[in-house]
Amino acid sequence: MNASLSTVSYIGSTILFILSLGGLSNPETARRGNVFGMIGMAVAVVATVFGPRVTAGGYAWIVAALVVGGSIGLFAAKKVQMTQMPELVALMHSLVGLAACLVGFASYVDTSTVFATPAEKSIHEMEIYVGILIGAVTFSGSIIAFGKLSGKIGGKPVLLPGRHWLNLLGLLIVIWFGRVFLHAETIGAGMTPLIVMTAIALLFGVHMVMAIGGADMPVVVSMLNSYSGWAAAATGFMLSNDLLIVVGALVGSSGAILSYIMCRAMNRNFISVIAGGFGTGGGAPAAAGAGAQPAGEVSPIAAVETAELLRESKNVIIVPGYGMAVAQAQHTVFEITKLLREKGVNVRFGIHPVAGRMPGHMNVLLAEAKVPYDIVMEMDEINEDFPQTDVAMVIGANDIVNPAAQDDPTSPIAGMPVLEVWKAKTSIVMKRSMASGYAGVDNPLFYKDNNRMLFGDAKKMLDEVLGALKA
Repeated sequence: MNASLSTVSYIGSTILFILSLGGLSNPETARRGNVFGMIGMAVAVVATVFGPRVTAGGYAWIVAALVVGGSIGLFAAKKVQMTQMPELVALMHSLVGLAACLVGFASYVDTSTVFATPAEKSIHEMEIYVGILIGAVTFSGSIIAFGKLSGKIGGKPVLLPGRHWLNLLGLLIVIWFGRVFLHAETIGAGMTPLIVMTAIALLFGVHMVMAIGGADMPVVVSMLNSYSGWAAAATGFMLSNDLLIVVGALVGSSGAILSYIMCRAMNRNFISVIAGGFGTGGGAPAAAGAGAQPAGEVSPIAAVETAELLRESKNVIIVPGYGMAVAQAQHTVFEITKLLREKGVNVRFGIHPVAGRMPGHMNVLLAEAKVPYDIVMEMDEINEDFPQTDVAMVIGANDIVNPAAQDDPTSPIAGMPVLEVWKAKTSIVMKRSMASGYAGVDNPLFYKDNNRMLFGDAKKMLDEVLGALKA
């Protein structure tokens, strides 16, 4: 394949990637968007492998890498459950960061590149330095995010004394060694500052994500997505690959926009998320002084009574949360929805932007269970309908339905937009216990007069509700 055909293929891939992002903006076109993305990536790989920069001797290595990587991807696609998607996404981000680091080191030790001027050499080395820096932060941060999302690492933020000063010191050291690296006369002399910077970047990635609490994990996932894009763009500069630069910029900018949307949905700014400290471990009790503590008694309800309320309702809104994902109850939720709709009940779903552990987590689970797209509504679309709703059913959600966000100015989540389920005629909250959510804040919703608590495993309780509805 000559250079002209390769360039045309890259342009076609870029267009397909842009169409893919456009398709992913709407659930009804998401499948088409994924197809565009897969076709674009296939064209990009073929154009690169058979392009003018790959010699015949390299095909064996490329084929071997494709077989190994493809086999791992196929295995993961078959084995990983939809409920495990957040940690899988974090793990994929780590691989992008690792690839950027490895390509950076390979580019630095490559002696075949000839530079026309010293300035051109300095620019290339700056690309290497920045690319490895971003890649290392992305790699280690994503590994920690994977651990938190999979439960292997606790969700509670780890806040070291003087952590901001530690970060500043690390940044100054990175800048200093960057100067040393750019002035290195030989590869051997430049390797030491490059390795030191990589080690600091890896530690910074660990420190940054460890300091972020479980409540901010959706922002962390989108943030790491952005980082992986910029790491890919930096790799494109190192390899002089225009497509990689463009695609990396698309991923990086879209991830940054998504991070902004997530932050706005939590009434937080990006700097406060990076600073860390918001959210305790999952299920931890609320900390003392974390806003006014609710008072009152909860009103439990049984599955049979829940089914009776649903059967007699005309309008029902279901609010899914992480608890639904953990219990893998989405299929039972669909069966209940289908049965109620057949009886003439208007059933819809209310989705908060940060429900779950990654952006769109609940949408993915509901789509897997074949819940119709047209009844899955965003928070802004459905919030005003709660006063006309007979039953608002909350499945494993907590912070996103907490009225303290509106009523208690001293609450850590004050000002955060929430789904106003307490305005329904009756709200039913499904939880295993009275433990607080990932933000570590107690929920006054549980004690309201029109609220009922359905305690137990979400899958088990919903199965009982479904059985009662059928009976």
